[in-house]
Amino acid sequence: MIATLLTLLAAAIPTAPQQAPEPASAPQPILIKAGRLIDGISDTPRTGFGILVEGDRIAAVGPLAQLEPRAAERGARVIDLAAMTVLPGLIDTHTHLLLNGDPTATSYDEQLLYQSIPYRAILGARNARLALEQGFTTLRDVETEGAMYADVDIKRAIERGEVPGPHIFASTRALAPTGRYPINTPNWGIELPKGVQIVDGVEPARLAVREQIGHGADWIKYYSDSRYYFTPDSVIRSWPNFTDAEARAIADETKRLGRRVAAHAIGSDGIAAALRAGVHSVEHGDGMTDSLMDVMVRDGVFWVPTMTVGWYVAQPRGGIWPALVEHQARAFRRAVRKGVKVAFGTDVGGFPWTEIPIAKEFEYYVRAGMTPMQAIQSATTVAAELLGQQDRLGAVAMGREADLIAVAGDPLTDITELQRVRFVMKGGVVYVSP
Repeated sequence: MIATLLTLLAAAIPTAPQQAPEPASAPQPILIKAGRLIDGISDTPRTGFGILVEGDRIAAVGPLAQLEPRAAERGARVIDLAAMTVLPGLIDTHTHLLLNGDPTATSYDEQLLYQSIPYRAILGARNARLALEQGFTTLRDVETEGAMYADVDIKRAIERGEVPGPHIFASTRALAPTGRYPINTPNWGIELPKGVQIVDGVEPARLAVREQIGHGADWIKYYSDSRYYFTPDSVIRSWPNFTDAEARAIADETKRLGRRVAAHAIGSDGIAAALRAGVHSVEHGDGMTDSLMDVMVRDGVFWVPTMTVGWYVAQPRGGIWPALVEHQARAFRRAVRKGVKVAFGTDVGGFPWTEIPIAKEFEYYVRAGMTPMQAIQSATTVAAELLGQQDRLGAVAMGREADLIAVAGDPLTDITELQRVRFVMKGGVVYVSP
């Protein structure tokens, strides 16, 4: 009875009309005045252009005289970069956020043995911020080196606005077979942590791919070879790590689940094995030969040469390493002439994030035979194509992400200008101002 009375009383009390929630106000448009514009697509820069940014996208690109009235109508804020060169945000397709330099086996072992994964993740978030501040608005991180799925955690924290950083394409743990990846010890009574996920056999390989993708991997990375050596004819040879059946299982399962696969391959044998498996990109590739280049051109496979790390580790490691980087530079020149798709990648993390500018890699490309414009495109349109993001990233064009950088000088006459980025915008948000 009491419940019935309460119900009747509640129905009799007038209630305030419900109001629809106020729509979130759209961010103020931004008009960027560019002195020189290298858009990532054209082979020549443009002058007197503007870029209209609305939200996280580029709404228009064109002559300032046409854009200024439209921008004024929309109440756009103006960022004047008329004295600078504006470019798309740069893309590094080979990084290790969870690593901070491994020129020797000892430095690598110390990180895995003496640093906890949470501590390494904190440093990884710092590294992501450093990359963004240097103008790299997108990274493909090609394994955590024993830090499990912490790259996915960093990616999520960035996407949720908890920490600043680039767009991240994560590869999680990488794959290698038993006995083919450090860290190792002659004391067989001790089981040490592994820098990768160890897999042996076709079905375990497929299962590992599923596990990594289930934990958030955008890419799968595996180690195609090890034990590099020169033959008398100056060819770099290596020992393939996986059987062809295992490597194909990794690549096939990755593609079946809608992801892409990258292969660490230094010697010609490892490169050939990766190409037989059907990978999307070959990482390092010091032992590239003309016949392998021809296969890559035919199949549209990308080469990510990571020259900076090669020169960084050559002296501390000694042995074959100095000869490897010299061989790679000569092969690089031939690959550019043949039309191999070279995507910018540094292997930063293999060298410390705090010591060498990421954009140092451009110097090596130009020195080895690329024009400055080709080098820039390797880190913009070509890198975006490798990621399958050519409609979203890598160019200053209508509808793309508003990822933009600016430098004071002209990188087409001095490629080192890209080591001194003065302005960074990612997704329409300014992170570095001149």
